[in-house]
Amino acid sequence: MPYGFFYLLFLIFPIIQGFRISLCKWDIFGNKVFLGIENYTNLLYDPEFWSSLWHTVYFILLTTPPLIILGLVLAMVLNIPFRGRIIFRAIFFFPYLLCISVVAITWMWLYAPYFGLINVYLQKYGLPVPSWLGDARFAMPAIAITTIWWTVGFNIVLFLAGLQEIPEELYEAAKIDGASFTQSFFHITVPLLRRTTSLVLMLQIIASFKIFGQVYIMTKGGPYGTTQVLVQYIYDTGFRYFRMGYASSMAYILFSIMLIASLFQFRLLRKK
Repeated sequence: MPYGFFYLLFLIFPIIQGFRISLCKWDIFGNKVFLGIENYTNLLYDPEFWSSLWHTVYFILLTTPPLIILGLVLAMVLNIPFRGRIIFRAIFFFPYLLCISVVAITWMWLYAPYFGLINVYLQKYGLPVPSWLGDARFAMPAIAITTIWWTVGFNIVLFLAGLQEIPEELYEAAKIDGASFTQSFFHITVPLLRRTTSLVLMLQIIASFKIFGQVYIMTKGGPYGTTQVLVQYIYDTGFRYFRMGYASSMAYILFSIMLIASLFQFRLLRKK
């Protein structure tokens, strides 16, 4: 029997088992009680589920456009031949190698209300000093800035790989024809980076839907639940309140959303 069958079985079996749990009431320690789709119907009337989903979508809107635009701009700069560009590439990629706990704790010190480096400089120049992680208006943008600093290096690498696949002769021919930098960018760079951009967009959305570590370490969902994302709500429901069936149903809703988003992007890319 081919090894591919066992590999497929290895992937499908946990999915089936998890779906069975989502149809039951189970607190880990007792027996499972079959409920059918009751867990899924209860989600429709759970305001905390919808607020957590919205916070996740809000985080995606805050991080995805900057990560794509900033990653492309920095990749174009780092693709220009100049002395020391390899060092600069390493500097921009280095934060991506750090674990989330190191990144989150470092930025918590930077965001500290009274002695944090950011507020020290704001106060030095007479600017307002907000409570970055304690104010509902600034908490999620602060987490988004931390995430952008942490992960933009990965997008830079992907865009650099895409830029180096574009023949230099195309730019030289466009320059001879009198094309400006802006025209070359929109008529050569952007079209030929379409597949790379689609890949970056897909990976970014999937990763953003799974956000957990930054929020859990930096705010624990606060203040007043304004940064509680869906994965944190799933974690708390399953491992703090031991409602494993209900948590599993939310996990499958999240999986379905990511799957639909990925299939939509693949379909859009195929059409183009």
